[in-house]
Amino acid sequence: MTRRIDLNADLGEGYGPWTMGDDAAMLEIVSSANVACGGHASDPDTMARTLSLAKQHGVVTGAHPSYPDKEGFGRRRLPATPAEIERFVAAQIGALVAIGALVGQPITYVKPHGALANVAAEEADVAGAIARAVKAVDPNLALLAISGTVLETVARDMGLMTFSEIFADRGYTPRGTLVPRGTPGAMIESPDTAAERLFGFLDSGLMPTVGGDRIRLAADSICIHGDSAHAVAMARHLRAAFIARGITIAPFCNLPPAAGVVDPRPLSIGA
Repeated sequence: MTRRIDLNADLGEGYGPWTMGDDAAMLEIVSSANVACGGHASDPDTMARTLSLAKQHGVVTGAHPSYPDKEGFGRRRLPATPAEIERFVAAQIGALVAIGALVGQPITYVKPHGALANVAAEEADVAGAIARAVKAVDPNLALLAISGTVLETVARDMGLMTFSEIFADRGYTPRGTLVPRGTPGAMIESPDTAAERLFGFLDSGLMPTVGGDRIRLAADSICIHGDSAHAVAMARHLRAAFIARGITIAPFCNLPPAAGVVDPRPLSIGA
C-alpha cells in the first residue's frame, strides 16, 4: 500500500504592508496551508492573496484561528471564557470562508494557532469551545489537532472528522506537548536533524522528547512553521527526503468539487 503524508504550513501571517515568511515559495512545497484569519495576523486582502496563491498551486486550505492578539502574534494566553472562545473562533473561520468564496478557494479544515492550540491541547473546556465553533460554522469542516492532545479526543468525541498533526521543527515534552518557545530544545532548525527525527518516528511511531522517553503519536500531517527563517529550506529538504523514500506528499483531507463533504481519512503514517 502506498504511504502518504501531508506537509502543512502556517501562512498568510502578514498584515497590511507588513509581511512574514515566503508564502509563495512555501505554497510550491506544502500540500496544505493553514491561513491566518484575523486573530493573530492577516486582513481581508492578505487572506485573499494567500488563498488565491493556494488555489493557483492546488494547495488545500484551512482556517488558522487564534486568540485575538495581533500584538502578541497569538502566542499569549488571553483571559476568555469558553463562550467567548466559541465566538471569536467562529468569527475568524467565517471570515476566511467568506473570502474563500470570493476567490473560489474552499476552506476544508480548521487548525488552532499558537497559544489557543496549546491551551486546547490540555484543557477540555477550551477544546470543546473550539470544536463547537467549528461544528456550528460547518459540521463538514475537518479539525487538525496536535497528536495525542485533549483537543484531538474532544473533537472526535463531538463527531468532527479529526486528523492528527506532528511538528517537524518543534521539540516535544514527555507529556506530548510542545516545548515552550524560548527554552532549550523548543526549536529544530537543522533540516537534516528534522528529517532524521521524522524518519525515526515514521519507522517506529515513537517521537523523541526533551528530557524523557519517546512517546507514541500518530500523524496525518506534518507542520513546518512558515514564519521561521529556515522554513523554506526545511520544507524543501523534507519534501525531497520523503519522496526519495517513496512517500507521497498529499493533502490529509480534500473537498471534492461541488460535493460539500470531506473525503474519508487517508492512510495515516505512524498511527
